Amino acid sequence: MYSVSRSDGMCFACSPKNPIGLHLEFSLDGDVCRATFTAGEEHQGWDGLLHGGLIATLLDEAMAQWLWRRGVAAMTAEMLTRFSRPVPVGVPVTVEAWKVGGKGRLWELSARIILPGGRVAARATAKFLTIKEGSLQT
Repeated sequence: MYSVSRSDGMCFACSPKNPIGLHLEFSLDGDVCRATFTAGEEHQGWDGLLHGGLIATLLDEAMAQWLWRRGVAAMTAEMLTRFSRPVPVGVPVTVEAWKVGGKGRLWELSARIILPGGRVAARATAKFLTIKEGSLQT
């Protein structure tokens, strides 16, 4: 049984304590949750480009943080990701997320990764389900 906790401090995406994590720092700006990330060479797939799985991780985490920062513990139930441009390593990008809908325990969010100059490299939409303490099982 897993526990839904804010105190384990090892989230791969956002924990400053995780030695191999991304160490993302999010902030709220009105209805948008945002962070900046610069990929290193250890994050690449193709030479010089951020791995697609990590692009999906950035998008998923931004949406989850939008909820978390509003006191909602939720898990990703479904996510659709569209990749439109490569994300180079060594270049700061912005990831941002916002709510687009939802009802009851279901939340619908969108996110995008923005390259310097304003071009969008990837987008995602996702559905999240609210969870209760101790409700996650192996």
